Amino acid sequence: MNLRLWRKKNNSDKPKQKKSRTREWVDAIVFAVVAATIIRVFFIEAYTIPSGSMERSLLVGDFLFVSKVNYGARVPMTPVAFPFAHHTMPLIDTKAYWDGVQWKYRRLPGLQDIKRNDIVVFNLPVGDTVAIENQEPSYYELVKEYGWKSINDQYTITSRPVDKRENIIKRCIGIAGDTVSSKHGIVSVNGKISVFSNTAQMPYRIRFKTADVNLKLLDDLGFKTGELIQLDERQYVANGTAEMAKELKKYDFVEEVSLEVKPETEEDDLFPNDKNYKWNIDNFGPVVIPKKGWTVKLDSLTMPMYYRAIRTYEGNKVEKKGNEWYINDKIAKSYTFKMNYYWMMGDNRHNSKDSRYWGFLPEDHVVGKALFIWLSLDSEASFFNKIRWSRLLKGIH
Repeated sequence: MNLRLWRKKNNSDKPKQKKSRTREWVDAIVFAVVAATIIRVFFIEAYTIPSGSMERSLLVGDFLFVSKVNYGARVPMTPVAFPFAHHTMPLIDTKAYWDGVQWKYRRLPGLQDIKRNDIVVFNLPVGDTVAIENQEPSYYELVKEYGWKSINDQYTITSRPVDKRENIIKRCIGIAGDTVSSKHGIVSVNGKISVFSNTAQMPYRIRFKTADVNLKLLDDLGFKTGELIQLDERQYVANGTAEMAKELKKYDFVEEVSLEVKPETEEDDLFPNDKNYKWNIDNFGPVVIPKKGWTVKLDSLTMPMYYRAIRTYEGNKVEKKGNEWYINDKIAKSYTFKMNYYWMMGDNRHNSKDSRYWGFLPEDHVVGKALFIWLSLDSEASFFNKIRWSRLLKGIH
């Protein structure tokens, strides 16, 4: 008897059906999308500089790579989203995500903690539904600048989920637990003057000994002469760095070069938007940055400072009844923070909407650390000079 007649037919003996060309393309595209999404979410992501708030460190038209690994990748908080679209679908201008599913904030272990002077990409930490009635014009400009959508043009604004808000880039001036302040435009951290980056810009008042001066000198030194303000025949205000100012002072026809800052008596519409804090962009603080596990006493001075962090960022119900503050329906004399926070500022100090305007940056808003510039395009240059070759593959400090 031929035993092979009784042997079960092995499916592996069947010739494998060859995939169609269409199926091969679909499989390849799906694999590429999944792989690229994993890399973008957990490892590295491209980012473009949209404004001049970080000049001279970063220029409009710089394309960066942002590391998610350095500070630890943030697990998506809005997981159902269209691949490669941040919050809006191109062309059709509709939401690129579904906020019906929201996950709690989690972050994978990172290589390092955020340090002072790191350049950090993060989600704009404002935009929850808030009242804006009777706010100063500068507040409405902030709303317009970051593209918030109004549900009532006069009273409220609405926002996207945290991880779908605008990506912003600034320099970390203070970390959790630090005390930050500024006097006459000079920032101090923990009582010591913060080292002013050689790329950071401030307005300088320049007074010459004579009116007969070739202003090309300022341009050659790097001052932004396109934004030059003439005060009289011998005085100008120009944006530049401390190194530029130091170099300019060496010329014998220069009488004085000094920071052009606001007097302490002048007020701006700044964080924490309270009558007890009469601050401006050059004179503010001291501000104590919340740290995970730090307990703050709650009173009329501290509540304006930490109200938003306690309510909005840490998700508590906060109310004032009479002279008492209630957190989650219980009388609260103090509060212990659950997250670390940071103080962010732009290098172009007088042209940056940063922590001076919206306060503390919560750790759950952090996207990643800026690494290097992989491409830089000058929109105002001619076609053949559009690429800034000297900035390609340049590290960010």
